Amino acid sequence: MCGIVGFTGEVIDRDAVIKTMTDRITHRGPDSSGIYTDDGIAMGFRRLSIIDLNTGDQPIYNEDKSLVVTFNGEIYNYRELRKILVEKGHQFYTKTDTEVLVHGFEEWGEDLLCKLRGMFAFAIWNKKDGTLFLARDYFGIKPLHYTTVNGHFIYASEIKSILDFPGFEKKLNKNALNHYISFEYPAITETFFEGVSCLPPSHCLWYRNGKVELHRYWEPKFEPDETMTEEEAVSQIEAVFEDSVAAHRISDVEVGCLLSGGVDSSYVASYFSGQKTFTVGFEGGAKYSEIGYAQELSEKIGTEHHYHVITPEEYWGNFRKIQYFMDQPLADASCVALYFVMKMARQYVKVVLSGEGSDELFGGYNIYHEPDDLASYQRLPRGLRRALGAVAEKMPAVKGRSFLIRGSKTLEERFIGNCSMFSMAEKKRLLKENIPVTAPQLVTKPVYERAQGLDDVTKMQYLDINVWLPGDILLKADRMSMANSVEVRVPFLDRRVFEVASRLPRRLKVNAKNTKYALREAAMRHLPEETAQRKKLGFPVPIRVWLREDKYYSIVKSAFTSETAEQFFNTDFLVDLLDAHRSGKYDNSRKIWTIFAFLVWYDVYFNGASHEEGDMPDFFSSGKAKQPAVVGSEDSEKVPVNL
Repeated sequence: MCGIVGFTGEVIDRDAVIKTMTDRITHRGPDSSGIYTDDGIAMGFRRLSIIDLNTGDQPIYNEDKSLVVTFNGEIYNYRELRKILVEKGHQFYTKTDTEVLVHGFEEWGEDLLCKLRGMFAFAIWNKKDGTLFLARDYFGIKPLHYTTVNGHFIYASEIKSILDFPGFEKKLNKNALNHYISFEYPAITETFFEGVSCLPPSHCLWYRNGKVELHRYWEPKFEPDETMTEEEAVSQIEAVFEDSVAAHRISDVEVGCLLSGGVDSSYVASYFSGQKTFTVGFEGGAKYSEIGYAQELSEKIGTEHHYHVITPEEYWGNFRKIQYFMDQPLADASCVALYFVMKMARQYVKVVLSGEGSDELFGGYNIYHEPDDLASYQRLPRGLRRALGAVAEKMPAVKGRSFLIRGSKTLEERFIGNCSMFSMAEKKRLLKENIPVTAPQLVTKPVYERAQGLDDVTKMQYLDINVWLPGDILLKADRMSMANSVEVRVPFLDRRVFEVASRLPRRLKVNAKNTKYALREAAMRHLPEETAQRKKLGFPVPIRVWLREDKYYSIVKSAFTSETAEQFFNTDFLVDLLDAHRSGKYDNSRKIWTIFAFLVWYDVYFNGASHEEGDMPDFFSSGKAKQPAVVGSEDSEKVPVNL
């Protein structure tokens, strides 16, 4: 895996600037670096050597060196594409997959993208006409960000490199905070840094004549085939997944596998007999750890298993470092667990396979049962349900209240993705007047519009693939693996796998028996039944327990009553949330963590707090902002969406 950066035009001390920006992401590629400059551009690259260890350094060029490419990712069908390109007369100088991109772009232009099988974010500079081309893979596995400053176009794998560009003014984008409070992750293509955007998945970008042009080159369309039988579905899943795992294991270095006790990673690991697998967990028994399940499965499939139990001190002591590596605040508590499993894996391998994407493609989340759970109730007249829902919203938190509220709404109104934090009423109480408060449906509405005609479960999958998957799941997988110089590969998120998943009828995804039904049946051909049918656990973190302990309650309260918190939030409301949780009256842990993660991130990126490992009790002890915080402009009514 690698990291790329670049900018157009001339700046003072250009060589030093591009080196600083490139070195900022050394963790993404500690093995080597490369820089290219000419009158129009400066391009930087950091390499984690995986394929063609000896001659695969970048940048890489076409035959006459008129095209220059830097690339982050892996192309799993590069050998097939290389053969085609050689037959068309292209001359190759390396054995790396990167060179396929530059010759393929020369041959096919933008049409190259739909021929690729893999994960990618790359930049190609055309010296002849001064155009720059950027592209990001189908699902958003690999990141790419961009902005313009004083006529310069700047791009980078991680935002922290862009912050090093001369003249970039670091301001908080308040609109990103507005939506983060709803989703708990960056859910829009705007980032938390005003003016910096995230290139959406399955998009490419042209920068020419001083203008940015975005194109969507692929769409993850679901087209369920109601005639498909269970046997056909299971056999097709088994065949395409075996092919995908084989492709994702192509490497010139050893490949390991993450392993939990659930079906996703276990199915991947079933192909790893004799090789290494990795798991982390927390103290507190099976509720907070799948280490026992993973060890048991490891013995059955014959892997060399490694595990680590994360202590509360490790978790809290590394949290600000994690927020630094994330680039943007992320309140998904499992990102810290991912950091530690990647840290452990790096002691043994450079590449690991993981199970991300299975739930979105095959219908794995428990929330996908909701359309069936609400079906009978929603046969009542809509007006009656609306009235009952309005009454329920004014009631205290009693059993059945949520059912009445959610049952009164359409799918598009109630489901904003796999995660939903603060309601609109809570957002208005929480956020200061200078922060915009808009409905999360502004983000999800355009996505739902592209899913018209699908059943409700498939609409939910489609929304999660387009918003939740790149905004949370893949963001944390990339940042936590790269923080430890590990390449993570995700064989479920493969174009050929999606082609099979997209044709599954609803009854073979979510039914009365289970979620991702057909996938589990396919996995049972390789795994013990109890593993294939086990409910999803993931990396559960005992945040709710810790927040009731004096030590960690005090840490969070110091953050919630800090001057930083006062800038953005009504802190009395924050303390009320925290105290209600501590008393056991409510489980507010996820809402508390959403705010705390933002404050820790802000302290690192805007207050100048150290992101080195340390004791969290001292984190807010300095108390006040070390420099004036600059927030974004008031003109934030237009809400771009994550396409």
